Amino acid sequence: MESQDIELLAIGAGPANLALAVALEELAPGDLAERTRIVEQHDSVIWQRGMLLPWTQSQVSFLKDLVTLRNPTSRYSFINYLHSAGRLDEFINLGTFTPYRQEISGYLQWVADTLATVRIDYGRRSTGITPLRGRDGRLRGWRTGFADGSQITSRHLVVGSGRDARIPAEFAQLPAERVIHSAEYSARIAALDPAAKQRFVVIGGAQSAAELLWAVHQGFPAAETTMVMRSIGLKNYESSKFTNEVYYSSFIDDFFASPGPAREQLLREMHLSNYAGLAPGLLETLYRQRYLERLGGEERLKLITMADVVSARFEDGEVVLTLVDRRTGRSSELAADHVLLGTGFEGRMPRLVQGLADQLGLAEVTVTRNYRLVLPGEESGPAVYLQGVNEATHGISDSLLSVLAGRSGEIVQDLLGRRDQPGLLVDAA
Repeated sequence: MESQDIELLAIGAGPANLALAVALEELAPGDLAERTRIVEQHDSVIWQRGMLLPWTQSQVSFLKDLVTLRNPTSRYSFINYLHSAGRLDEFINLGTFTPYRQEISGYLQWVADTLATVRIDYGRRSTGITPLRGRDGRLRGWRTGFADGSQITSRHLVVGSGRDARIPAEFAQLPAERVIHSAEYSARIAALDPAAKQRFVVIGGAQSAAELLWAVHQGFPAAETTMVMRSIGLKNYESSKFTNEVYYSSFIDDFFASPGPAREQLLREMHLSNYAGLAPGLLETLYRQRYLERLGGEERLKLITMADVVSARFEDGEVVLTLVDRRTGRSSELAADHVLLGTGFEGRMPRLVQGLADQLGLAEVTVTRNYRLVLPGEESGPAVYLQGVNEATHGISDSLLSVLAGRSGEIVQDLLGRRDQPGLLVDAA
């Protein structure tokens, strides 16, 4: 069984930990970057792997890349990526601040490939984290296990592997091959015959659900496509310039310092800016398509609004959903061949983090302003940093590209401040 000892292990090679790698190379002494490892369960870096559709665009400005807001002169900027790929003139001529998703994905792989010091190991899926203590009971480090039986022991950890997919209980007992969450869409939809007469039901009423609806509508020209949502209809994102000020990195200080009720109000009022809406272009596309189909008398794109899915069963080779109309209380049934879930991700901590918290005896998972897991009685020594899961304490931007550059710099500075503390695994039991 392979075992390795390093100073810093970062789990997940997504945007968060790639931004961290860049910050380490630019801000940290060479030996810290050299003793850092990123592990990624897949064999490449792909942004939004499940929904990397050719026509999808980011909702965030390209200037909010991995580094520009922290270091505008960095060689790891999105602009430098375009220049190195020979596409800078074309992108400028496109006249947009929001690149196509596939181009951001290419940028992230380019950053991963051009890192000078920090190493990325692909094909390593983490299965659990174990705290390591010395004979005095003090923490000395962390042991991360992987699916292949190997282990890495590290003084510090950064977990940036994202949240767990949300699978509502109504769909959990259906045959797995009949239910596709958006996180798995691109890989799993390829197994279906695009010429077959399929019946797709999409659950959800926000951007990911709408992208699923449009993808199967276009990719399966003989299919019936129906979206089921609780809301009264599809809505635009709230994206005024005033609203967008809460996505500034500087706003995190204000949010973190706010009392609980103020945080809750901010999250509630900002919900439509990130979770419950659609990009205007997609909203217009869907409305025009439905209009044209009604005009032509053959409606393949359907919306069922104000409806709850109260149960789902697999019967006679099809999925049968029981819907309850929220206006009338009446029940109806809707049959489908496949259910597509645009239901997002769990608000709770990921299983990997919660498993570690349970071993540490933490009643709750909370972090400092610098994203370090609060470990009572262990203010010095080994640390764990959590990326992208701190919305409750750091605001609605925490899971987005908007804050990556600043956050990675803050984590690196916090790490540097802990380097003179007791060493890794001294007198470990």
